[in-house]
Amino acid sequence: MIKFDAERFFSKNIVVVFGAIICCMLWGSAFPCVKLGYTLFNVDTFSYSSLILFAGVRFTLAGVLVLIFGSITQRKILLPKRRNIWRVGVVALFQTAVQYTCFYIGLAHLTGVKSSVLNGLGVFFTIIAACFIFRTERFNLIKLLGCVLGFGGVLIMNLDGLDFTFTFAGEGLIIMSGLSAAMAAGFVKIFSKYENTTTLCGWQFFCGGIALVIIGAAAGGSIRPASGASFGMLFYLAFLSACAFTLQGYLLKYNPVSKVAVFKSTNPLFGALFSAIILGEREQLLHYTTLIALALVCGGILVINLLGDRDHSPQARLRREMMRFRVRLPQRRPKYYKNFA
Repeated sequence: MIKFDAERFFSKNIVVVFGAIICCMLWGSAFPCVKLGYTLFNVDTFSYSSLILFAGVRFTLAGVLVLIFGSITQRKILLPKRRNIWRVGVVALFQTAVQYTCFYIGLAHLTGVKSSVLNGLGVFFTIIAACFIFRTERFNLIKLLGCVLGFGGVLIMNLDGLDFTFTFAGEGLIIMSGLSAAMAAGFVKIFSKYENTTTLCGWQFFCGGIALVIIGAAAGGSIRPASGASFGMLFYLAFLSACAFTLQGYLLKYNPVSKVAVFKSTNPLFGALFSAIILGEREQLLHYTTLIALALVCGGILVINLLGDRDHSPQARLRREMMRFRVRLPQRRPKYYKNFA
């Protein structure tokens, strides 16, 4: 029986490219689908408790789907190791609880197109966090240029004529959602060395979702399905989260954070496209400010992906030369493992 080599498979460039794009297509479709979900479940978008409750139900179901699928494929019940329970809690806090509390409330105050472009800023937060907080990568001028292009896109997207429009409940919370996602990506990269990636993703979804359900229900939130289509939409939202985040977890485990995260800049492209198709926001999609913003954000991803991901240090050049001859050099354990081990 041939043993599946996960590291070799998920480290292939073609797998990284197609896997990351699939994740981004799923995440991009979430922007209009969540807004449709508000209507299908009669969610009062001015009631923060109802928004949090809706998010909690979605991610609790996503966690159940991941754990069931993982338990079947791995032929065992997926439970985190006792020493890793706190790691599950940390990821659940940043990946699910904080990120999606901010995301759901912010999305309720913005259009799907604008939310998707603002959310694309998260990729640059992820790269900055990887370089300066987790110190897993080096920050260089190429990555700085990519970040500048991304910020430029966000600024242009917020220009309304000559006025700069910004509200904390809308744009502010969407940006905070991106910051939380950046921290979560760094923790997943580190913690997946100690825990099965599927187990980590499934339980963080479940724990984070349950926490949101409790908070939303305790605060008086309510959701009321309008028809059978409501449950179909809820299942799709849970499925896309389960699929996309688990796949991203494996890509992060076996690849540099920037190599994977940079593809998330395509989220605005897919989000704007799906919002135009599903929500009919074609007028804003075709507006020149949106098109310029999308071009800048996507330009940032190309700059970082094509030029900024390559390490030009002498040690890295030696390693690439050795790899040409199929020789593997021992990897040093980065300093950050001492802080989070």
